[in-house]
Amino acid sequence: MTPETEITPPPATPNASTTLADPASTGTYRAVQAVERGRFALAELPLRTPGRDEVRITVEACGVCHSDSATVEAAFPVAFPRVPGHEVVGRIDAIGEGVTDWTVGQRVGVGFLAGHCGHCVNCRRGDFVACLNQGATGVHTDGGYAESMIARTSGLVRMPDELDAVAAAPLLCAGLTTFQALRESKARAGDRVAILGIGGLGHLAVQYARKMGFHVVAIARGAERAAAARELGAHVAIDSTAQDAGAELQRLGGVRLVLATAGSSEAMSALVPGLLPGGELISLGIDGTPLTVTPLDLIFGNSALGWGTRSATGMLTGTVADNEDTLAFSVLQGIGARVETVPLEQAPQAYARMLAGGARYRIVLDVAA
Repeated sequence: MTPETEITPPPATPNASTTLADPASTGTYRAVQAVERGRFALAELPLRTPGRDEVRITVEACGVCHSDSATVEAAFPVAFPRVPGHEVVGRIDAIGEGVTDWTVGQRVGVGFLAGHCGHCVNCRRGDFVACLNQGATGVHTDGGYAESMIARTSGLVRMPDELDAVAAAPLLCAGLTTFQALRESKARAGDRVAILGIGGLGHLAVQYARKMGFHVVAIARGAERAAAARELGAHVAIDSTAQDAGAELQRLGGVRLVLATAGSSEAMSALVPGLLPGGELISLGIDGTPLTVTPLDLIFGNSALGWGTRSATGMLTGTVADNEDTLAFSVLQGIGARVETVPLEQAPQAYARMLAGGARYRIVLDVAA
């Protein structure tokens, strides 16, 4: 189901302004809520006081991410109404009880993970991503399609001064996911890696891979996107509509890694024969269909490239520390998302265009504007 392109206006209020006001001074804030599957409404909500170990954030920008469909399309269990959005940048305007390491006025970001508990079995083993008591921002808690939001302090990301809110927002999810997958892969500097899909995630993955010292092969649909991949830093670009991408990887001598940012299990599966011994497929994209990979593929692989095991795995995201590393590396290497901005009120239209593949390459809600 696609969202409505028009949103229900909020109830009339005395002296209502047509521009976005500072929520900390009005006692209310505006938010675009998913009110049922596929439908948005603009609401004016009362400001909440942050609870223990929470802060309240005046939102400046929020990216529109494909994972927002988990809320809007009710792919995850969602209690409507819910404010989507998990690429959030803003400033703290209030702090709750027990908050000692964060201050009013501090710039912060919030990503997909809403904050770990610190005491479950997985947290005790240092796996904060797998925290058993951690919700997803914009799914289990209200997110950033709004002027204000409440966030758990363990989910806060410190923002570098060099990045403004709009530039930083997509890096908190799309950037983190691709950066973390590349640096946790088995590939090492100088290895040949393939990036499948040159979209919202893939256009960042190409930039990160190039700056990490990999020999980058981009696999894109269409000559235009293949050309864009070269401009972004790919050494080789394969147009999968005109070439057999798996055969091309073999012709190049194989790759150590296929990072699949496009949600096509069929396209991912076709690239497994292009993996070198010890190589791996890491999936970031999802389409809900099975990979067609046999045990023979994983144990022996392609004899033309040499016998040896291959692997296939997935990557969810990273911790807040990983997110800060992503931002720091992006500043250091001059990496950024290609973005277009829209005002908060146009969130439903922006979401619909993103879901239809019309974004080039990320859409950001410029809430502060």
